[in-house]
Amino acid sequence: MSDALRHLISDAPRVMVVDGSKLVRKLIADVLERDLPGVNVIGCASIAEARKALAEGEIHLVTTALALRDGDGMEIARSVREAAGQAYVPVIVVSGDAQQHLEERRFNEYVTDYFDKSLGHEALAAFIRGYVQPEPIPGATILYVEDSRVVAETTKRMLERQSLNVVHVLRAEDAFALLTAESLGLSTHRFDLVLTDVTLKGELSGRDVVQRIRIDFAYGKRRLPILVMTGDSNRDNQAALLQAGANDLVLKPIEERLLVTKVLFQLRLARMEGR
Repeated sequence: MSDALRHLISDAPRVMVVDGSKLVRKLIADVLERDLPGVNVIGCASIAEARKALAEGEIHLVTTALALRDGDGMEIARSVREAAGQAYVPVIVVSGDAQQHLEERRFNEYVTDYFDKSLGHEALAAFIRGYVQPEPIPGATILYVEDSRVVAETTKRMLERQSLNVVHVLRAEDAFALLTAESLGLSTHRFDLVLTDVTLKGELSGRDVVQRIRIDFAYGKRRLPILVMTGDSNRDNQAALLQAGANDLVLKPIEERLLVTKVLFQLRLARMEGR
């Protein structure tokens, strides 16, 4: 893992929770303090309070609501980026319409990730824990579609360091064959998540992978989460992938911690909600 990301690991992480509701701040703090020994939760009700907290010491992770009494939560993300030494701190927007914001690509470049608060505070704690102290899910199996063997080998190592099993295929057609065998009970694999590049050699793309899994195989987002890796900065194209049924996107160049966090969170969420 690169040195630029190492500071996200801490035995005593400082997590800043920005929300106008005192009750919401307390609920999030209670869950985090239960699940993350040594965590220091700094609750802020406004942008002004958040900026003061940033000036007082290092913050390892920030969650923020979008609507705050003195402005837009996006300003929190900007402030974190502008604070000395805070350039790589994850900033997570917690919103009831996060999925719509994501699909419409309304989050700016300062936001690391998003979380739909309708999933609950327990899921939010698991999400945050994935950033601060990632916990492996041993035995989970990922179907990985990537036509570059070099890229695939690097990405596989990132995932296998988390005790994940990775089955790599070069083409969409190979992925469909494995999923068909699994659905017929003819495979030794039980896939828990699909990770695919958006650009693949041949006639089919990563978007085709998403659409066929959702329509032809009829697997919902919790039954088989799909993450799509893309270097396409076009917001309309990104939105199309999400609207086709991708759970989330992983933007290139790939950052190991971000990829691992997204993979582990989708796996954990699927298990929390059942199949």
